[in-house]
Amino acid sequence: PMALLPGTPAPLADYVFDTTRSALNLVLNGVMSRYTNVRVILSHGGGFLPYAAYRFAGLTSTVVAPDLKPADVLHDLKRFYFDTALSASPSALPALLAFAEPGHVLYGSDWPFAPQEAGTYYNQFLESHPDFTPGQAEAINRENAEALLPRLAH
Repeated sequence: PMALLPGTPAPLADYVFDTTRSALNLVLNGVMSRYTNVRVILSHGGGFLPYAAYRFAGLTSTVVAPDLKPADVLHDLKRFYFDTALSASPSALPALLAFAEPGHVLYGSDWPFAPQEAGTYYNQFLESHPDFTPGQAEAINRENAEALLPRLAH
């Protein structure tokens, strides 16, 4: 574990770093490519993953493993599912929607861990996002989760 950023509460920075680091750890250690039936939901929109995925993919063969091709790293990164907990902001949501595979974005609120006011703050952005394709909001709010977890659909 990394030390917390001094003077900064963990929810402000460390949680999104931890989410990103966890995803990279799973990909770079071959877990996602070995266990193709495993589905992983990353909280907080995947942290910085949607924003930096192409950086990670492009640099992996240079600084980590020469045998890992950028396309393979991207393939494994795109296997993740992402929830919108505290991440549906006007800058983060477009990056997430541009990166995530169709059906891989799920509603999340971070309740009961985050106060209701925080969930309400991010829900307003999700509810008013101007660039959803037809049916995309409904899919994020419920349908994608039902497809991922069909036994919980009803």
